[in-house]
Amino acid sequence: MNPICVTCGMQYAAPRPDCPICEDERQYVPPSGQRWTDLATIQQQFEPLVKPEGENITGIGTTSKLGIGQRALLVETAGGNFLWDLTAYLDDALVDDINARGGITGIAISHPHYYTTCVEWARAFDVPVHLHEGDRQWIGRPDDRIELWSGPTKQVGDELTLVNLGVHFTGGTVLHWSGGEQGRGALLSGDIVQVIPDREFVAFMYSYPNLIPERPAVVRRAAEILAGYRFEAIYGAWWDAVVRKDGYDVVQRSAKRYLEFVS
Repeated sequence: MNPICVTCGMQYAAPRPDCPICEDERQYVPPSGQRWTDLATIQQQFEPLVKPEGENITGIGTTSKLGIGQRALLVETAGGNFLWDLTAYLDDALVDDINARGGITGIAISHPHYYTTCVEWARAFDVPVHLHEGDRQWIGRPDDRIELWSGPTKQVGDELTLVNLGVHFTGGTVLHWSGGEQGRGALLSGDIVQVIPDREFVAFMYSYPNLIPERPAVVRRAAEILAGYRFEAIYGAWWDAVVRKDGYDVVQRSAKRYLEFVS
């Protein structure tokens, strides 16, 4: 079985003593040291959780924290379903559940912390995984189903656009769904644009666990890019981490506040 880092959930192609993701300054190796698991063990230790997160958006994760604790989002559009971000957990019953909902046409991941078992997912559904080439070096398990894209945007569906903001990682990406929220738009942000407890604002960080703020020039550029998109809701990385209204304004005033504090 391919080894999976217990701390971050990254799956690697072969056994190794280290996890580059955790040794990077944006993540961490816990005081107890590097530990490994695998998908079969995860299937025994965790229970899947599938529940609605919004209109035509379904969360897919586990009932208890696995790795970093993020959940995936199944986006159901008229042109086909698409999977945003990933959880390490996957089994046959979950594959059957997603296929019963119409399957998926592809997968995209916001940044390397959530690459996890992407090859397992891609093979299970026979679809590509879209990763930004700016984060090529962090791919733990190379596979021909991984499709690297470049530039500022990539269209992955009639209403779905990947947008590279460069926050958190060089390839840090969000997914804009123009048809979401009954046509008012939705932004699926992972923690590139982090939904925080105060739903009136969002956050921008280079490292969340180590509390390293994002570079001002990166935040300024991200706000300028997102000024070209309209969205009512923002779906973050965690269960129920959703800004339900005024998402565009929330991002813009959050960036303004951030730049005022760090200047």
